[in-house]
Amino acid sequence: MRLSTVDLQKRLNPDKPKGLPIALTVLIALLAGSVFIFALAPYGIWPLALVSPAILYALLMPDMSGKRAFLIGQAYGTGLWCVGAFWLYTSIHVYGDTPAWLALIMIALMGLGMGLFHGFLALVFNRMVGRQPLSFAALWILQEWLKTWLFTGFPWLFVGYAFTEQYWLSSLAPVAGVFAVSFVAVLLAASLVELLRRRGGYMIPSIALLVISSALWLMNPQWTKPKGTPDLSVSLIQGNIPQDLKWLTEYQIETLKIYATLTSTEWDRDIVLWPESSIPMFQDEAIGFISEMVKMAKETDTTWVTGIPYRDLENFDPKTDKYPPFYNSVVALGSDAEGMYKKQRLVPFGEYIPFEGMLDILPNLAGSQEIMSYSRGSDNQSPLRVRGHNLGSAVCYEVAYPDTTRKNAIGTDFLLTISNDAWFGTSAGPLQHLQMVQMRALENGRWFMRATNTGVTAIIDHKGRIVERAPQFERTVLRGDVQARVGNTPFMSFGNYPILFIITLLLVLSYFGKRGMPQPRLGKSLK
Repeated sequence: MRLSTVDLQKRLNPDKPKGLPIALTVLIALLAGSVFIFALAPYGIWPLALVSPAILYALLMPDMSGKRAFLIGQAYGTGLWCVGAFWLYTSIHVYGDTPAWLALIMIALMGLGMGLFHGFLALVFNRMVGRQPLSFAALWILQEWLKTWLFTGFPWLFVGYAFTEQYWLSSLAPVAGVFAVSFVAVLLAASLVELLRRRGGYMIPSIALLVISSALWLMNPQWTKPKGTPDLSVSLIQGNIPQDLKWLTEYQIETLKIYATLTSTEWDRDIVLWPESSIPMFQDEAIGFISEMVKMAKETDTTWVTGIPYRDLENFDPKTDKYPPFYNSVVALGSDAEGMYKKQRLVPFGEYIPFEGMLDILPNLAGSQEIMSYSRGSDNQSPLRVRGHNLGSAVCYEVAYPDTTRKNAIGTDFLLTISNDAWFGTSAGPLQHLQMVQMRALENGRWFMRATNTGVTAIIDHKGRIVERAPQFERTVLRGDVQARVGNTPFMSFGNYPILFIITLLLVLSYFGKRGMPQPRLGKSLK
């Protein structure tokens, strides 16, 4: 049988889709992204953190158009975020009084928006770089890193978090951070696909990196060391205030009574720590209560650290400003205590209105951002001083930002994070949040105190291990001891620069390698 030129062009066209039908491929990608959530807390089925990206890699390997590749990546990312961040439904519907149907639409739109990261990953992987495990892993880390700052960032659902307690791999975290853990995991996942395709050579880099991480685990290097001072006794207060009551004016006094009562037996401890905004009013509105607590703290030689909205009246000029700036803050008071930390990473639409000034075009909302938005704390704040130690802080979800926490940890002896995860109810959100704190402790070689309103309140050591943990949704006090440590991990010293340099080098080499690959010679009649 003789083939026409047109038939030959169709058979040799490299953009012709191969493999499974597009509808089935998209469905598989959607499901692969959806199951990733089960690799994270509270489920902890970490092999799924290999299986999920491996499926996406396999789906992108056949020759296909850029449009098809983008669609596959978009489907994967949409499934990942719609299921993985479904805990947002609780805050939007239950506490935001949004109708269920509208809340579901908002979750779907969020999933589509965040899914773009994987959509463009797939497009670049298909069109611009060589399709092999090293470039795939490098692109994966690029999109994870972009999520930490692009459009203020939403740094959630990283592959590396699935291995927080798998120390044969997470031992890389103090060296190069969570992105290094993600890189090795995704590289291994893609290399296993190549092994099934009888291209076992790609396993060599994965095995080499696993040998390094396993050696670090077995040798157990002490990147930081004890300061040599006695451990500090700490009491973490979990008030368990219902979210629908927390900010009601008529419930403010009751909230203060609850925290004061829980603390009444703890005044002989070195540190008493209250959660985020546990005082549900500005400091100038609670002067009497704060003075009484400070008096008790000083009489019992106790340091009291609490979250509180802070209204900066000192830097307010009524001649030029309508309202004083206010901050989501944590303050150290009482005996041997000094300092205030103002939250740097604010939640869009929750703590501030993006695109400041846009509301001015609406007469009824003009200037409203000034009274609706917290101000952002500077990125060069001094640590709190407690009991002769430097204490680094992170408020709520800013602990999800590796570099922000790293900078706040430099020069400190231990760390705290306070939060109010009542917004997310009984969903997986608070447990994923705790897992991130474990990773931050491991990266920085520092103990963490984590006080929350409804849980999960915990004490975490410098290896990311949970030492003490309070049950969720109970009004309780978590007691324990915290060790002060000094020294810097490699990650604290160099941050994300090493891993970003490596992935940039890999992508550049892969790009030029793809351009230098010989193309099929079709003959003049087929050009």
